[in-house]
Amino acid sequence: MIPLKDDAPRISTPYINYFLLALNILVFLFEVAVGHSGQRDLDRLIYQFGVVPVRVPIILFNRGYVPFDLVQQMGTRFVPVMEGILPIFTSMFLHGSWLHLIANMWALWIFGDNVEDHLGHFLYLVLYLTSGVAGNLLHTAFNLYSPVPAVGASGAIAGVMGAYFVLYPGARVLTWVPFFFVFFVWLPAWIVLGYWFIAQFLSGAATAIASTSRTMGGGIAFWAHVGGFIAGITLIKLLPSRPRRYRYYGY
Repeated sequence: MIPLKDDAPRISTPYINYFLLALNILVFLFEVAVGHSGQRDLDRLIYQFGVVPVRVPIILFNRGYVPFDLVQQMGTRFVPVMEGILPIFTSMFLHGSWLHLIANMWALWIFGDNVEDHLGHFLYLVLYLTSGVAGNLLHTAFNLYSPVPAVGASGAIAGVMGAYFVLYPGARVLTWVPFFFVFFVWLPAWIVLGYWFIAQFLSGAATAIASTSRTMGGGIAFWAHVGGFIAGITLIKLLPSRPRRYRYYGY
């Protein structure tokens, strides 16, 4: 199921959502420019600013399994602490392809404005970044010895989706459902987002069970989606809403 638009109204301008959309697009254009200068330069950028889970045991213990390719990439077995912490944030603004970028930005466009409308600009940014960090941490925990860098705003956007799931469960979402034939249908947000979360969780569990090598961990970061979604649900219950006269909850 692919969401196309929702019908939840808002009363404020989502400046932070616009900023995040623009920033992600600009960073990806920078990636494209770096890639034109050479694939090696782009690989270096991704390894430096993407989340590489195996850096965690290197930072904490400076021992254990270290893939040879990663040793070559970093030039040393020792990883400075900031080199391990900074990518938890910077990876949220990198993407692996145009399709990756478009899918993430489309979801942010649909669901982000209403969450920002509810929380206000600053707290919305707090929820976005915190959800992204939570997603990256859970992905790292499930892929601790993987040398594959993870990039993308998916964890942060999953947090926005989790918050929307709580705030507007009855809002209608126009959804493209490509089953036996393609058709469009308005579905409640709790069905669309609940289905998405269950699919991510089951896919992450299947990937974890199927893993036979400690170095596996490429592909889609399902656990980052799960971690971000749960963080978004948690944070929207903890953070205060923006005071105003009228509020739409989708019931």
